[in-house]
Amino acid sequence: MSWIDLTHPLTPGTEYPGDPPIAAEPALTLDDDGVAVTRLLLSTHSGTHVDAPCHTVAGGRTVADVPPEELIGPARVIPVDVAAGAAIRPSDLGALPARLPAIVLIATGWDRWFGTARYREHSALAPEAVGELWDRGMRVLGVDCYSPDAIDSATFPVHALVLGRDGLIVENLCGLTGLPAECEVGIHPLAVGPFDGAPVRALARVP
Repeated sequence: MSWIDLTHPLTPGTEYPGDPPIAAEPALTLDDDGVAVTRLLLSTHSGTHVDAPCHTVAGGRTVADVPPEELIGPARVIPVDVAAGAAIRPSDLGALPARLPAIVLIATGWDRWFGTARYREHSALAPEAVGELWDRGMRVLGVDCYSPDAIDSATFPVHALVLGRDGLIVENLCGLTGLPAECEVGIHPLAVGPFDGAPVRALARVP
């Protein structure tokens, strides 16, 4: 077995449009203070991160309410090949088993544009496609782009569907296209408190 890192580094300039910027600067230095300490400024949705239900649902669960085992276990990786900005419909998901594991990862390959202007042009999941995944057992939806919704969405229908049903969304994953259809995944949020999201370290274990 080997482990594959599915996490983008926390890099300034890679924030979701309109989110607080990521910044890193020296707070203490070896020369002046005898120790090196970096001050890190970021939001709960910086880099590779998990969305908790309260991100879009009033009274929804926070990251602190999510037990670790909910984000660890078998995953199904679904490769999708659609044009930039296109909707991912049920027919684009290929042949699905009757039951899916709780964690489903949509591999579009769009992570290759992370940190560039083109990253904004990612495809989005149609609500009917997400509904199909949910009906087959998905409870954690992972994507290798900014969001499962379109970048210009005003209503965030996929967030409404998944978070509205008390599921979880993981965004800005990387390396999904290199994974087999079935693998084991561990998604580990920072223990930041009762917040709406948190940066994660995401790993996949493959044969």
